[in-house]
Amino acid sequence: MDQKNYIKGRGAQEKMHNRFDANHYELRDDFLNYLEKEGESMEHKTKFIETFPKTIVNKVSSPDVGMLYSLNPYQGCEHGCVYCYARNSHEYWGYGAGLDFETKILVKKNAPELLEKKLRSKNWKAYPVALSGNTDCYQPIEKRLKITRQLLEIFLKYKHPVGIITKNALIQRDIDILSELAAHNLVSVFLSITTLNEETRRILEPRTASIKKRLETLQKLNASGIPTSVMMAPIIPSINSHEILMLSKEISKRGAKSLGYTVMRLNGAIGQIFVKWLENTLPDRKDKILHQIMECHGGNLNDSVFGRRMKGSGNIADQIHQMFAIAKQKYFPKESRISLNCELHQSYKDGQLRLF
Repeated sequence: MDQKNYIKGRGAQEKMHNRFDANHYELRDDFLNYLEKEGESMEHKTKFIETFPKTIVNKVSSPDVGMLYSLNPYQGCEHGCVYCYARNSHEYWGYGAGLDFETKILVKKNAPELLEKKLRSKNWKAYPVALSGNTDCYQPIEKRLKITRQLLEIFLKYKHPVGIITKNALIQRDIDILSELAAHNLVSVFLSITTLNEETRRILEPRTASIKKRLETLQKLNASGIPTSVMMAPIIPSINSHEILMLSKEISKRGAKSLGYTVMRLNGAIGQIFVKWLENTLPDRKDKILHQIMECHGGNLNDSVFGRRMKGSGNIADQIHQMFAIAKQKYFPKESRISLNCELHQSYKDGQLRLF
């Protein structure tokens, strides 16, 4: 690792140019930058910026992401995962996809109010809404603001199905609400676990929960009757591709209902960010890793074709697919898709309307 140039506690290793400009009122950041004492530069201190959207539930147009609606209480993510596909979306807010993505976090404090308005609408037909679909709804600032917890309370109040994907053990805080939702088949959780190697986690996903805490979270959620699956995403050749069987075994032991994955692709600004990260963290393996990613996408760092872009093609991608086929056959022989209840919400609305 290039200790001289490496920015400790961050995934992206540089700021990225953005052609957009935006003016926002920036709130004082009193979130504990806990890595300061370990030598992290305060030049990259996190700023939280309040925004005021008019709507909060978004229609997802991509046909291969497994969701139709998403809700993101935060834009940008302090977890700082270097590979995150959501980095590119930060440019639409006037910021860069690099350090800006993990140091300038947009906060939607009116999200609960907007969700309740949506669920009360007579034109809304219940369908699972994903928290978050873009950035993690349990990133560090959630511990203080509790916006995600408020959202879950509203989903429970209106008996509406919700799906969650996170890599933060903070979700354990909300097991009380999640258990009530699960009792009505109104929730499913995907935990993102990409590696069993803590050193790999530390440089790849610098501000996420440790692997030990994530495995503990998986076990506790399942023990509480909350259906939980795992996403190994992305699989990066020569970084975590050799861990597929080992990780599958560990998550199976802790009750995961199923296993999903994607193959690394470097679309938009993520390519430059990832290359810089490799130079600062794994310089001796940089060329090998990039060449293997390119082999998965027809000689390019990215493939944008729906249905193929997330799974890749070619020999290396085929090897990854085969390993997952073996893992599922061995550790998830009865894997089944979780189908949430969309009927209770309509019954709730109809019952409420009869009161008037």
